[in-house]
Amino acid sequence: MPRPELSHLDERGHARMVDVGPKPSTERSAIARAIVRVSPETAATVQRGDAPKGDVLGVARIAGIQAAKRTAELIPLCHPLALTFVGVEGTIDPDAGTIELRAEARTTGPTGVEMEAMIAAAVAALTVYDMVKAVERGTTIEEVALLAKSGGRSGDYRAAQA
Repeated sequence: MPRPELSHLDERGHARMVDVGPKPSTERSAIARAIVRVSPETAATVQRGDAPKGDVLGVARIAGIQAAKRTAELIPLCHPLALTFVGVEGTIDPDAGTIELRAEARTTGPTGVEMEAMIAAAVAALTVYDMVKAVERGTTIEEVALLAKSGGRSGDYRAAQA
């Protein structure tokens, strides 16, 4: 079976940054999510807004936005992007004991924003973990996934579970 070509490897197999200079600037967007699992009691505490460290989702939103803006510093071969929008929203299901963080990133440029959206969702989830660890040590981050993307040569993508 032929090996798929990886864009971040040169002809010798060494890691490299992809040259996006010749690519046209287009509008691009991506949506990602992270799922944090907690007990129903902890989820209810977050929903009420009376966690010991304060407004869990408010802090997670800001952390995710800040992280998206620093993606190129965290992922070595990512290009620094002029983001036109980053948003993070949280949804709590106390009965299921889940906190879902959804992040959206947008730009107009020659490369996509999937990593920015995924970093935003992941850091928002890590922030939730940090803010509830005093209440519950068994918190887990169960998923970080790309749900959708648009723009660019590869076209649009939507995950089956989006």
